[in-house]
Amino acid sequence: MHITLTGNLGSGKSTLSKVFEKEYGYEIYSTGKVIRELAEERGITVLEMNKLMSEDSKYDHMIDDRSAQISRERQADNIFFDSRLAWHFVGKAFRVFLSVSLDTAVSRIMGDNRGNVETYSSPEECKASLKARVAEEEKRYKEIYNIDYFNYTNYNLVLDSTVCTPDVLSKILYDEAVEYYKAMDEGRTYTRLIISKERGLDDFKKEAEASAPELRTLHGHEFYVITLK
Repeated sequence: MHITLTGNLGSGKSTLSKVFEKEYGYEIYSTGKVIRELAEERGITVLEMNKLMSEDSKYDHMIDDRSAQISRERQADNIFFDSRLAWHFVGKAFRVFLSVSLDTAVSRIMGDNRGNVETYSSPEECKASLKARVAEEEKRYKEIYNIDYFNYTNYNLVLDSTVCTPDVLSKILYDEAVEYYKAMDEGRTYTRLIISKERGLDDFKKEAEASAPELRTLHGHEFYVITLK
């Protein structure tokens, strides 16, 4: 079973990937791993590879092509693709978008040690930076790939990480992946949003209007569940 994971900045994607690897034995195939492989093939350092990527978008396509290649060649393996755009390039997969409220993302990033490249003097500065990065990513992905990255119907699961721990999120993700793969075998597809009750649905008004939310208890926590056909 192949699973792709992308999502908001500060949503905890890397942490969730590690928990999923530990709990379910999946191999994590991340953007960082692809970059290291490409650098090794070229006999250069990862830092030098990152510099090349910033100067020429063809290296973005190399990363995307490598993810697609792995998904084709290893269809029988359990692989977890932790990559911004793997959902667009990997073949048969369960596509997950990890969501988080902006205030929670700011709190997490302000509390993390992310080195000198990502430091902020105030939560307001961090929030402004996150908004700017989201706008830039949206524009860049549209220009390079002609995709709407923040259109939730691109994904099979939109999972909110605002409140729950990575352990709980990994259990929900796994349950949903198994259910979705069964649906795929029956020729059915859908998009499901699972949003914590504490966060509420203010950020998901369009989706809530399209399909009435259900309040469910999943692994001891209450969530709004919206299923879009």
